[in-house]
Amino acid sequence: MTRDITGMAAIANIGASPQEIFAALCAGQESRKPLKAFDPDKYRAAYAYEIDDRPEGGGDIPRRATHWLTTVVRQAVADAGLGEDLSHVPVLVGTTMREQRSLELWWRDHADVALEDLHFGTALKETFGASTTYTFANACSATLNALGMATDMIDLGTADTVVVAGTDAATESGFGTLDRVQNDTPDALRPFDATHKGMLMGEGAAAVVVQRAGTGNGPLHARVRGVSMNCDAHHATAPDPDGITRAVQDAYRRAGVRAQDIDLVMLHGSGTPRNDQTESSVLRHIFHGAGPGPRMTAIKAMTGHTLGGSGLLSLLMAVLAMKEGTVPPVLGLTDPIPEAAGLDLVQGSPAAGDLSIAQVDAFGFGGINAVAIVEAAL
Repeated sequence: MTRDITGMAAIANIGASPQEIFAALCAGQESRKPLKAFDPDKYRAAYAYEIDDRPEGGGDIPRRATHWLTTVVRQAVADAGLGEDLSHVPVLVGTTMREQRSLELWWRDHADVALEDLHFGTALKETFGASTTYTFANACSATLNALGMATDMIDLGTADTVVVAGTDAATESGFGTLDRVQNDTPDALRPFDATHKGMLMGEGAAAVVVQRAGTGNGPLHARVRGVSMNCDAHHATAPDPDGITRAVQDAYRRAGVRAQDIDLVMLHGSGTPRNDQTESSVLRHIFHGAGPGPRMTAIKAMTGHTLGGSGLLSLLMAVLAMKEGTVPPVLGLTDPIPEAAGLDLVQGSPAAGDLSIAQVDAFGFGGINAVAIVEAAL
């Protein structure tokens, strides 16, 4: 069954719309900034990829993740030609931290945060009348898990239209945990480069409207061919090549494609040595003997790791890459790791090409893997 993407929206540190973000990725300018959300003197890492929307004079404010969520949902449904009444439209939200930053501010600074503010469904109900909302906290693959759930709902006939969204704001507990568990201290997120030292947090939100083919009035941006999900539970943090391989192969099966059909891969590319090595090795095996192989890029080099929403943000960039026939480069990639030898990683400047089918990777802690296959609108 065909599922159409008819609405898109996104916010990140480098832009307030999918088009702005894509243009910034193609321009390839360094986007990390000194950490603002909390006291950098307490941590080894001094940089992050934050959205600059806090008040002048420093300090943090609660409910930023919720604000971004309602913003991208409003923009996506408008793009799809829908009204803002979502009382009969399911809204599926993927996230890693939910509103944990608001809870931190309530605990430490006595910020005005009510218990109901910690649930995204409250704001979605108040803003859009949404009565069917689900939040999936599936680590870094949360939004692609939500997308997979949306395609299932459409295939099973329980909905003709589903809104899928993701949002995450940087949290001090999350930043501090990463700061302590990573062996090295990254000063930038450099996926697949020999200088990579680890992950740095980004912030952002993304949303899409997914509809059964023929039921929408909005533009046809792309089609979702298939989404795979698994949880290999191999290790708390380390990715498992077998689990990732199964996720990729299952995505191909669901989408009815082969490795040689893939024109573009949006890599998970978290910048951690273990992830980069594992993802590279798996893809070398997957695409061995599949012709020249697809173009590949990793947007976290400019957006940072936007956590639960990162998979959906990569998917939106894949849609625009197919529309424009242009693949943004991996910022800072000059010396690819040995495991990436033979992969067509885009370096230096954007690469042009005919792109019809894209693969989007998202791999989370605990072996929560998801892979989506999207097709360009003809």
